[in-house]
Parts: sequence; C-alpha cells; structure tokens
Amino acid sequence: MSDVSLGEVDERGLSYPCGEAPAHGETREVAPGIFWVRMPLPFSLDHINLWLLDDGDGWVLVDTGVGDERTKAAWQQIFDEHLGGKPITRVIVTHLHPDHVGLAGWITRKFGVTLEMSRTDYLMCRTLAADTGNPPPEDALKFYRAAGFSERGVDAYAKRFGGFGERISRLPDVFKRLKEGDTLRIAGRTWRVIVGSGHAPEHVCLFCDDLKILISGDQVLPRISSNVSLHPTEALANPLQDWIDSCRKIKAALPEDTLVLPAHNEPFYGLHRRLDALVEGHEDGLTKLNEMLVEPKRAIDVFPALFKRKIGPDVFFMATGESLAHLACLRERGDIKVTRDDKGVDWYEKSAA
Repeated sequence: MSDVSLGEVDERGLSYPCGEAPAHGETREVAPGIFWVRMPLPFSLDHINLWLLDDGDGWVLVDTGVGDERTKAAWQQIFDEHLGGKPITRVIVTHLHPDHVGLAGWITRKFGVTLEMSRTDYLMCRTLAADTGNPPPEDALKFYRAAGFSERGVDAYAKRFGGFGERISRLPDVFKRLKEGDTLRIAGRTWRVIVGSGHAPEHVCLFCDDLKILISGDQVLPRISSNVSLHPTEALANPLQDWIDSCRKIKAALPEDTLVLPAHNEPFYGLHRRLDALVEGHEDGLTKLNEMLVEPKRAIDVFPALFKRKIGPDVFFMATGESLAHLACLRERGDIKVTRDDKGVDWYEKSAA
C-alpha cells in the first residue's frame, strides 16, 4: 500500500495510517489505485471523504459530495487535473443522504454512466426529493407533537420540510441495483457488497478481500457515531436494533486488520474494536434511558440519558430522532411502554416488572 503503515494507536485502540486529508480539489493515494478525495460540507460536520478507484481505462467513483456549486468546482478541478485524461466510468453511492448522493445526477449525466446504489435508498431518495416545495403531511406534524414539540417547534419543522431536494442534483431516471452479496470487478479485483441498516435503509459498503479494505460510507466511522433516527415516514420502525445487528454482522464478516475508508474523519485500522464500541455505546445509552423512565417522560425529555452535550437548536431535530430510535428499541424489547395523552403527546415509562 502507498504510504500506509499501522501507525500509532489512539485512546480508542484505533490507528490512522494515511496522514492528513488531501485539500479540496486534490487526491491522495491510500492503496494501489485507490485515491482519497475530501470535499467540503455546509454543515456542522464540515467534510466528507469520497473515493476514486483506478479501473484501467477509467475511474470508479464512490460517493459524490453534496449538490452545491463549491463541490462542483472542486470536482471539476479533479476531472481536469487528476484523472490523467480518463473518464469516470462508474458512479457508486453508498446511501441516500445528500452529502453522498448530492452530485450523483450531475456526474452520471456529465460522463454518460449509470448510477449504482441500493434499491431502497434510490427510491427513498427520489421520494424525499419529490417533497421539495410541498407542505408537510399532517402525519409528520402529529409525529413531532407526539415527541413533545411545542407548536413553535412544529412550525420550525414545517419550514424546513422539503429541504432535502435542495441539496441534490436531479437523480437519473435509471439506476443499477446493488444488493447484499453482489460482487463488483474493479481493476481486476473483486469487491463484495455488504449492506448495513439503521443510519440509512439499505447502506452499501464495499470490501476487497485481496486488499483487506472496506469502503464503509457512514456505516463505520472512527471518531463519531452515525446518526440513527426514527423518522415520520417510517414511524413504527426500529432503526437502532437494525444498526446494532448490522455492526455485529460486519464484525463477523470481516477481519480485524481491515483498512477502513470512512466517509468522515480519517482512514483507520481497528474495525472490530470500533464496531464493539459503537454497539456498547448504544447499549449503554439504552440502559441509562431505561433507568430514567421510572417516571413518564416525553422523547424530548430524555436527551440527558443519551447525549453529553447540551442540545441546542442546531441539532434538536437530530437529537429527537435519535431519542425516538432508542425509545422504539426499548419498546420493541418489551422494557418500556408508551401512552398517548389527550393532547397527542407520547409518554414513555418502564414496563411493570
């Protein structure tokens, strides 16, 4: 591998062998034919890692960045200066979130190629994009009232509803489905599709046995935990249990000495240790939450059990979704019950022993 060694181990038991991220509009080789690209994001999480794989006559791109002009300009610089005159021949997207799929439509149209992603995430992405400009459905307003939102909070949700489509270029009308167990041939090597769930409905990861490399998207991140939320469109789901099950599945399927190429932070070693920590962190949160519910609480009342930081307006919706996901998990396990009052607010408490 180019410029890759195990490196020093941090307090989490992880090591970061690839050094600092490349500047926007630049690339850095992290393994034979695999190049790291970093793009800016207009969020509190201000960057995303994207991956270019040299496939001989062209390049395979994994994830695209958010759909804005700054990211387009950075990509144009890479197209002009770093591809050696070869085109993008495949575009693979790990999941539906705008920082991953945002420029998929623009890039696939620019190079005349087919988008490859999971069916569920492709269709969900189109559904969310179609909400742009529409008023929020009444079921969604009831969902947030049930979580404990004031009418001011519900109004804030209504104002931001439909914003998803503003962060993505128009998706192509045709795509190629990726599913669990598929194999892709890139530069003479086989990459296996491994699907996770919880953060996104059907999140695609790519693993190469020959190189022991996992392109993990948001499914495994080294320094932060991916958001796992319950949303109005699937209000009866249990995404946190899906997430925990996915972490355990990936650990069982892949070796510990895998080099993980994540969507955020830096490439790292320590896959099993990190997956264990992610599961343990959520299980610890579930335990603290269960202990808090000796008295009835709303979803917005339980933030202290799950988050160390004070929850402000910038992350209030995300924190509510995470709290609801943890509550749904405890409810599915039979640990708690929920009662809706005459104002449409849900109150959660421990089940009777």
